[in-house]
Amino acid sequence: MLNPSETMSRTAAAASGPKPVASRGIPGLHELSVVIPARNEAEGLARLLPELLAKLPGAEIIVSDDGSTDQTVAFARGLGVQVVHRPYGSGNGAAIKAGARSASREWIVFMDGDGQHRAEDIERLLARLGEGYEMVVGARSAGGQASRHRGLANAFYNRLATWMVGHPVKDLTSGFRVVRRKRFKEFLHLLPNGFSYPTTCTMAFFRAGYSVAYEPIDVQQRIKGTSSHVKIMRDGVRFLLIIFKIGTLYSPLKLFAPIAAGFFCTGVGYYLYTFLTQHRFTNMSVLLFSAAVIVFLIGLISEQITALMYGNQNSDS
Repeated sequence: MLNPSETMSRTAAAASGPKPVASRGIPGLHELSVVIPARNEAEGLARLLPELLAKLPGAEIIVSDDGSTDQTVAFARGLGVQVVHRPYGSGNGAAIKAGARSASREWIVFMDGDGQHRAEDIERLLARLGEGYEMVVGARSAGGQASRHRGLANAFYNRLATWMVGHPVKDLTSGFRVVRRKRFKEFLHLLPNGFSYPTTCTMAFFRAGYSVAYEPIDVQQRIKGTSSHVKIMRDGVRFLLIIFKIGTLYSPLKLFAPIAAGFFCTGVGYYLYTFLTQHRFTNMSVLLFSAAVIVFLIGLISEQITALMYGNQNSDS
């Protein structure tokens, strides 16, 4: 494995070797910005950056540093890569937003800085843009998950998100994607500073009616000594909360209607029980029926607010 200092000395020779991405009906290299959020990822960048410089000459490459304390910033600058430096860590999502604000090209490629994603896969994602998509996501296989537990959790999130948005969501949490910068910046204010920015971005695109495609990819093993910054239990709960947050913002009735139906069915069941055993209609049944009506009306009002919000957004664009 090359260390950062060895990689810097070999980058110039590697850059003249492979040919750039051949584009036909897809964005050219001069239209690409590559944003890489990084926090103490010097070793991972030692694998990724030379590949990017060799395969994407002319593309804008941005390392969005999130308060690294290792050689991440020095290494990236040593290769001539643009660096957006933050003096302290605010989270992966904060680094993504800072990088997106600095990007100047029409299309943005987001990649992780831990060495998992391969520069050669960018070409396949770009090729799907030629089919008219606004965002293409690199969908990992089951074997590409960091652990069995995380794979099962992501499978659950994908199914839940699919039900929420009404479209197949094959990899809700993938950090490898290419997106039209103008579209992405529409939702910049919604993105959290933590690790669930892909969740918010994906569901927002679907609800806005923008076309999204998934391209299967294989991920590499993380660079030794580079561990995931995601805590499974803590961030798993955050991912789930973000799904429901976006559900209430973009498909409120899909969240509120089942809850209202649950209260109503419970009220009916309790009423039948008390009628058969006590021959009366109890206050608890009234409370359950009232809760069902209130929750449903909240969902209905939220749905109307959402429709108005998106109507105004579409008229502005």
